[in-house]
Amino acid sequence: MSNVIVCKRTDLVPSSGVCVKHGEKQIAIFYLPANEPPLFALDNWDPIGKANVMSRGIIGTVGDELVVASPIYKQHFSLMSGQCLEEEVSIPTYAITLQGDDVSIAIS
Repeated sequence: MSNVIVCKRTDLVPSSGVCVKHGEKQIAIFYLPANEPPLFALDNWDPIGKANVMSRGIIGTVGDELVVASPIYKQHFSLMSGQCLEEEVSIPTYAITLQGDDVSIAIS
């Protein structure tokens, strides 16, 4: 597994998601500057809505769990684990780091 620089900090939108593409893979990156950690990365593919839309989801919390709600059918996915809170399905997550202005994701 190697770290790949996928974008710059200036490409991120605070308290929102953006999508980056590496090869054929789309990855949703969520930047929450007030949070620790401030960055989360998961597949952009919504396995329930069957579309690449997760970066457009709404960020929030369910209980103590930080989540993104799918913009299609509104299921909540944990930003930490990718697990859906309503269904027995999950989205792959990726280790993400910020080194200076570079955003890197561990991709195999």
